[in-house]
Amino acid sequence: MPISNDKNTKPVASARPAAETAVQAAVDVIRNGGVLVYPTETLYAVGCDAFRPEAAARVAEIKGRPEHKPLPVVVGGLEALALLTDDLPPDLERLARRFWPGPLSILVRARRELPLGVRDAAGFVSVRWTAHPLAAELCRRAAPVLVATSANRSGHPAAAVPDELDPALLRGVDTALLERPWPAGGEPSTVIRNVAPGRVEILRHGAISAAALAELLTVLPDPA
Repeated sequence: MPISNDKNTKPVASARPAAETAVQAAVDVIRNGGVLVYPTETLYAVGCDAFRPEAAARVAEIKGRPEHKPLPVVVGGLEALALLTDDLPPDLERLARRFWPGPLSILVRARRELPLGVRDAAGFVSVRWTAHPLAAELCRRAAPVLVATSANRSGHPAAAVPDELDPALLRGVDTALLERPWPAGGEPSTVIRNVAPGRVEILRHGAISAAALAELLTVLPDPA
């Protein structure tokens, strides 16, 4: 059953008028199959239209990301989930009402149209509804589903302000959207998997705490 976009869903603001030129340049890059750096609610991301296999492969190459690690994605609204999956996790609506838009990434079974490298070998993709106004604007105007992996070489520190971005990584992309608001910094998104109705497993600890999730659902203990 599709989840509703009702009065309890938190709105996401549009980009500031002062950022319009930079946002339009980023929109053009995405529409043309390019790769860019852009802000999310936690950290800068490097990404592209998630349904462009060549662009997604380029993101992985720029990061030096191992082939077995799929690329996560962000959306700008609940309606984009229909492009990603026909099989919503049983507690997605409850989780979305509480934590989205925001830094909670949820594994969903991906549609086959999503390229390998974005969906994993088991057919899943990690998705969150971004709370950052510029990222959400890109989703609305350029591509409803964007690859959103941290803008750093694998194994190197992530960046929350422009000065922290790796110059070599910036040279590898087509544009960088560095307008304010910058990311808030701190922990990356928490990644979870809904293993059964009312039960979730944390795959990566992050900005949404286990205690916050436990107020809503049963959180399985971390593997020993």
